[in-house]
Amino acid sequence: MVTVRLFAQARETAGESAVSVEATTVAQAIDVVCSKYGDDFGAVVNSSKVWLNGSPTQPAAKLRDTDELAILPPVSGG
Repeated sequence: MVTVRLFAQARETAGESAVSVEATTVAQAIDVVCSKYGDDFGAVVNSSKVWLNGSPTQPAAKLRDTDELAILPPVSGG
């Protein structure tokens, strides 16, 4: 299974910091977590960066069971 780590607003919206999903591509993994957590979570993901194993990735990237995705929403501070 692929581990999807959730940060900042994605974590707050989902109510947890990580989830394991069955997926063969980045896009499929994102679809699975968006289905699990609903429309508010999907809106967060749409404005987020997605990284695969510590590097930026593309939706068509293939996944292996040991991979880790990170959903990184934009963060502001002051």
